[in-house]
Amino acid sequence: MTLPDEKLPLRLSARVVLLDDADRLLLFSARNQTDGSLRWFTVGGGLGPGETHEQAALRELREETGLADVDLGPEVWRGRPWTTTRDGITYEVRQRYYLARVPSFTVDTSAFEEVERAAITGHRWWTAEELATTTDLLRPAGLPSLLGALIADGSPARPITVAG
Repeated sequence: MTLPDEKLPLRLSARVVLLDDADRLLLFSARNQTDGSLRWFTVGGGLGPGETHEQAALRELREETGLADVDLGPEVWRGRPWTTTRDGITYEVRQRYYLARVPSFTVDTSAFEEVERAAITGHRWWTAEELATTTDLLRPAGLPSLLGALIADGSPARPITVAG
């Protein structure tokens, strides 16, 4: 149990808002074991020892999609800190989201780590319109409007704070 004044260990994370040439966003899914709901989220994961956010974002792209040599764009969103428990340890998660635009391609998940193979149930490319009509849980929260603004207005001058 963590007391209110205790500092939680940090889990720094880099995520990628990966858009193809048709402005579709790649998301991965995981099923909630408690209620069966489906949650969709961007490419990405935790920083490894000594990695920068940008290095982690590029590594995660290789591992989760098979893409290498991607020109990583600017940080567009910064996640409001939240907590998660892994292996009995509660962490404070801090995420940075980077934009990357790529030609349409077939996703290759063969380099998934064991934890990803166990948790991720699928992936798909989404349009902003499809995101706006789904009843599944999307991360970050407000993803349809965030994506719509990103496509319409381009990258913000400074990262926008998002939930999740």
